[in-house]
Amino acid sequence: MGESLLSSSIAGVERVGSSLQMAGVALSDIAETVGTPTFVYNAEFIRDRYGILARAFAGMPHRIHYAVKANSNLAVLRLLRELGAGADLVSGGELRRALAAGFSPDRLIFSGVGKTDAELSLAIDEGIGHIAIESLAELDRIATLADALQRDVRLGVRINPEVTTETHPYISTGEKGIKFGVPVDRVPEAARRILEHPRLTLTAVAMHLGSQLTDPEPYLHGIRHLLELVEALEGQGTTTIEAIDIGGGLGVDYGDGREMAISSFASVVRGLLEPSGLTVYLEPGRYLTGNAGVLLTRVLYCKHSGGKEFVIVDAGFNDFLRPSRYQALHAIAEVEAHGREARVVDVVGPICETGDFFALERSLPAVEPGELLAVMGAGAYGFVMSSNYNTRPRAAEVMVDGGRFGVARPRESEAALFAGENPTPLE
Repeated sequence: MGESLLSSSIAGVERVGSSLQMAGVALSDIAETVGTPTFVYNAEFIRDRYGILARAFAGMPHRIHYAVKANSNLAVLRLLRELGAGADLVSGGELRRALAAGFSPDRLIFSGVGKTDAELSLAIDEGIGHIAIESLAELDRIATLADALQRDVRLGVRINPEVTTETHPYISTGEKGIKFGVPVDRVPEAARRILEHPRLTLTAVAMHLGSQLTDPEPYLHGIRHLLELVEALEGQGTTTIEAIDIGGGLGVDYGDGREMAISSFASVVRGLLEPSGLTVYLEPGRYLTGNAGVLLTRVLYCKHSGGKEFVIVDAGFNDFLRPSRYQALHAIAEVEAHGREARVVDVVGPICETGDFFALERSLPAVEPGELLAVMGAGAYGFVMSSNYNTRPRAAEVMVDGGRFGVARPRESEAALFAGENPTPLE
């Protein structure tokens, strides 16, 4: 048996001898075959996490809608669809991806504060499960489009529950004074307009408190708001609500030992919602895929400068933005251990900005150029947030399962980066 690295949040990865392996595949073999940088995802880990959530809510009406924004690779989407998941979407592109992965339209939810007419028309034409409105202006646009397309539309209304959460301010989405959701005092007006329109039906009320939450208490307060709202809406004549959507945001352990305890979370949710008879919708993203993935990168140089030691790798913040944007901690490990003494280093990329880093003042075993590192917890908000900054091709993506691996997305070519451009647009 290999040494388990779960305690360091390297979920689904173990060291066998000197080598890191994922699901029985040596990560060094993947790097040699596919190159670096490369994202690698563990299918079995995703199955396990989905099973934990499904079992926690067994016996009560519920639906798990995977948040596609966390990782939209088609292989990941197809796996989750096969497990029984629906999908939570925030763009027309994600809607098309979900359909390409085989999701049934009635298992799709379309959220987001800035849906275009083209995106709304696509969702209406496909007959998706429901569109979650986030403003009265959006509701007016949907009503106009429903009439023009002569299609019936199922709607949810996302509220801002004004619940404070302990997370990074950039991923806190349920507090007062932010852009998300319909203010609670405007929801009755929205429900009245929906009730009066012959093609619109209100089927769900929703919230999303934020991301990387590890305490279930905010959900308790938010769900109470939603239940009170349902009661009020029923009192004014809306009798079509079938579901309460409590969003996602379940926190995972990136190495600090803090993670949402699913048993405690489910206890809170079930205690409040089981008596209502309503279906609970959950929208996990990071919880299902975050620790299913690693980013493989190769050491280019080791450098001493200004009294500091730098390890320069071939991945940059254009590949994996979380450490730089959110000051997020991600464990980093040698792919092949050499037994060298540890030293304090900054692990940085080749991008022409000081903010291009994966770890600052981190104690790591000494490495040499050409050796491989694995950045852990890179299965969510990794590739999906990558860019071509510095005209760099985006990384490859690989799926590992049952001792085998396959390329889920090949590395982008440099030629593809400018293939669609016109250098003489005015001629």
